[in-house]
Amino acid sequence: MPTLNWLGKDKVVNYAAKIPVHALKRLYTHGGSTDNKIIHGDNLLALKSLLPLYEGKIKCIYIDPPYNTGNEGWIYNDNVNSPQIQKWLGQVVGREGEDLTRHDKWLCMMYPRLKLLKQLLSDDGAIFISIDDNEVFNLKLICDEIFGSQNFVDIFSWKKTETPANLANKTKKSIEYIICYMKTNAPIKFRGLRKTSKSNNGLMNQTNAEKELIFPANYVDTSLKDGIYCKGEYGTKSYKIFLLEDTEVKDGYFIKSVKLYGKFKWSQKNLDKEISAGTKISIKTIAFSPSYEKLEYEPEVPNNLIDKTFGVQTNEMASAELKQIFDGEKIFNFPKPPSLIEYLINFLCDKNSIILDAFAGSGTTAHAVINLNAADGGNRHFILIEMENYAETITAERVRRVGGSFDFYELGEPLFIDGDINPDVDTEQIRAYVWTTETATAYEKPECEDCAAFLGVHKGTAYYFHEGALDYDFLATMRTRADSYIIFAESCAVGEEFLSKHKIYFKKIPRDIIKIWAEENFYI
Repeated sequence: MPTLNWLGKDKVVNYAAKIPVHALKRLYTHGGSTDNKIIHGDNLLALKSLLPLYEGKIKCIYIDPPYNTGNEGWIYNDNVNSPQIQKWLGQVVGREGEDLTRHDKWLCMMYPRLKLLKQLLSDDGAIFISIDDNEVFNLKLICDEIFGSQNFVDIFSWKKTETPANLANKTKKSIEYIICYMKTNAPIKFRGLRKTSKSNNGLMNQTNAEKELIFPANYVDTSLKDGIYCKGEYGTKSYKIFLLEDTEVKDGYFIKSVKLYGKFKWSQKNLDKEISAGTKISIKTIAFSPSYEKLEYEPEVPNNLIDKTFGVQTNEMASAELKQIFDGEKIFNFPKPPSLIEYLINFLCDKNSIILDAFAGSGTTAHAVINLNAADGGNRHFILIEMENYAETITAERVRRVGGSFDFYELGEPLFIDGDINPDVDTEQIRAYVWTTETATAYEKPECEDCAAFLGVHKGTAYYFHEGALDYDFLATMRTRADSYIIFAESCAVGEEFLSKHKIYFKKIPRDIIKIWAEENFYI
């Protein structure tokens, strides 16, 4: 198989195995208990720190990495000359990095991240990578090398704009690419979307009791300002509708959500579900007509050309939506539309899948997951990683504004330094790491009458982390009954015969807790 070589490759091919696991420090929770995560920090370090809990569990990964166009004028620098990347290249590649071209730098940046992303994917999972023609061919070659050419699915073409720029010398660029690979060559059939279906089932019914419904921005025109009679498009009945809350107006529409009062057939829950699912309610000279369009799923495999035929929006529409979310302020350039990510997620994900985005940007992937869950009552979870400083003010803020719940994290210190436990790391973080690496489940501090070293019981085995000697005095403090026991301690003063008889397994601190994931998964 042909492989791609570039300056600095030898320094980064196996670098993922050397990255230390860092603590993830939860700063706050928004919206109550959740398994959704937004992580602020270097995505290379964050991905490695996710491995103890999420290795092999992510069903869908979507990333929108820098396209490496050389444009440094955006809030999101679309190249690899950011201070963080320059510092990393200097540390990993060394002085040789000073001679790298921007394509060399981009490949050095992407390669170890893709290696870690592969490890996080489930065996039946897939990764989708947005890219344009600056790096699409280089990306295809390194993905063949990392994921295996036999696991290549397709290069999808997404129609990003209906109005391409006229300033180009040769061609008008209307599409971008999305490269797709699976973790393994699993016999999974992707599913697409059928075209919109129309219905004449209106929102109003004269016999219904009057109720309030809240409609999102730009659904309601200002003809409702003082209350009007709305005549049905497919009948002669009229329904009086009142606007209960006024908001700002632009181009004849209310640009914030509004509360309407009338004889509606739909409940608020159903209205929210339909709008999140892609239902388009017609707006004419009245607030809405009795007809609407709705997207529906079908088992046919998706087309490798993605456009509005499948309910997927353009960059312009995504920018307008994001601007509305942030009260008319333009805060991000060229965001992807949630409908694009929704479309990709539904190729293979069920209602309980985990979706990861390691270049989170404005938070579109989380928005897409929220929309899908609202549409079908699903329990999908998202993990976002964003290294730029707007992780809180844009990424997390968008998720807040569209009704998402999440835990917000920052990267902490490395758990281990030169083969020893980092003294600056809280012991509870080491306990959580030990539990997660042993059980592949999230750690919750136990509330029981056992000794302070007790971590919990998993599948009949009780786990202990004791910063001292495993001796008979320590064994006397243990209260939990289990089928077997794994005890992490600094030394062991109990004979092997006794340990074997009572199914006690000693693991030495720190040697046996510094777990480096199977190197054959990193090395090619």
